[in-house]
Amino acid sequence: MFDDSRPIFQQLAERLEDEILGGIYGEEDQVPSTNELAGHMRINPATAGKALNLLVDRGVLYKRRGIGMFVAEGARALIAEERQRGITEHFIAPLLAEARKLGLSAQDIIRLIAEEDQK
Repeated sequence: MFDDSRPIFQQLAERLEDEILGGIYGEEDQVPSTNELAGHMRINPATAGKALNLLVDRGVLYKRRGIGMFVAEGARALIAEERQRGITEHFIAPLLAEARKLGLSAQDIIRLIAEEDQK
């Protein structure tokens, strides 16, 4: 369910993002409440609330006072854009740096990726 690599609230926020990307929650859909998440995930309600508030702060969710949390318009695109930047920063940039050291061109990298994809 959760691992020890990162704080639980970050993992829960990422899980909710995955569900938005996967279409489980669409724009304007209500997401589970703090207490529902805490009960279902068997975590402290404060931890669940911290995950939801993180997503609110980033513009992925918004609060309707007295009703609950909802997926914001454009949330899916926002998450996808952030994750694409993450792929570039954490994978592509280091890959290109290593490729330069090895004298590999962009076409060589594309070929290697295509070969790996065929496996």
